Amino acid sequence: MNSRGLLDLIISLLPGLKITDRIMLLMAFDTEEQLFVQSKEDIEEILKREIKEFWDISEYRDRADRIDNICKMRSVKWVSWTDAEYPPLLREIYDPPCVLFYRGVLPNPEKSLLGIVGTRRPSPAAAEQAYKIAGNIGRQGVSVISGLALGIDAMSHRGNLISGAPGYAVLGNGIDEIYPPSNRPLAKRILDSGGAIISEYAPGVPPCKWTFPARNRIISGLSRSVLIIEAPKKSGALITAGFALEQGKDLWVASCGVHEDSFDREGTIKLAYDGAEIITSACDVLEKWNAAVQTPLCNNVNEEEMTGKTKLVSSMADFLNLEL
Repeated sequence: MNSRGLLDLIISLLPGLKITDRIMLLMAFDTEEQLFVQSKEDIEEILKREIKEFWDISEYRDRADRIDNICKMRSVKWVSWTDAEYPPLLREIYDPPCVLFYRGVLPNPEKSLLGIVGTRRPSPAAAEQAYKIAGNIGRQGVSVISGLALGIDAMSHRGNLISGAPGYAVLGNGIDEIYPPSNRPLAKRILDSGGAIISEYAPGVPPCKWTFPARNRIISGLSRSVLIIEAPKKSGALITAGFALEQGKDLWVASCGVHEDSFDREGTIKLAYDGAEIITSACDVLEKWNAAVQTPLCNNVNEEEMTGKTKLVSSMADFLNLEL
């Protein structure tokens, strides 16, 4: 623990504050003691607005201490917006989490991440393209960051991990639980790869309808560019797309996401209509990043690890989100 003690974790727990309020408090104080002596009027002067209720700081100090102890017992680390280790790209967004909880190793700030997201119910073509692009970009040393959800997220993680790149996933719930539970083996593979599982939510925070949209800003915030593989009209992937545009990131859609057939692709079709560029392969990503191809690309989605019946069974398992 640094000289700030639990100050930043305490501030992250205070109710009734916007993320921008919390960042202002992080900048205003250097020690827990400085926060403890503030009155309601002092805090309002810092925030330049009224707050409806004041807090018993001792109560939130005790809560922060319990969370910190749980993290230590469960091999969870946390990093604050004030720490040098905090991801620099994330610090630049409008509403960065004041505290990040994580297992594993945070992304190297010198290396670009590609955000890949999409529907939880993809078409076979979309599932294959997500897997292939993620795998081929991984062969160039580029890691994928996604949300560990079913469908496109899981296919992107799997493809990237097959390449040997470290994987990164952002949760929409407390760092101590993997949701959905069926992706626990995939989460373990991400950690084994040298990557990280990341969340702005402390242990014990359950998933709910607002935590998943909020986590999408972290996926785009940590990414150099965001690729939407396939998305219907009402899709969380479109929320990620919105955050990417707000943050000034490249926003792309995969070529399979703009085909009109029996699958609902209205969301990605509209993104393309509104100006998002269309990506067909990892080569397109490298070209837009002005990066050279370092190793040969794999044209067949499973040619490196599967043949015959094994190939068929493994492809089906990936699409159905089963772990073999």
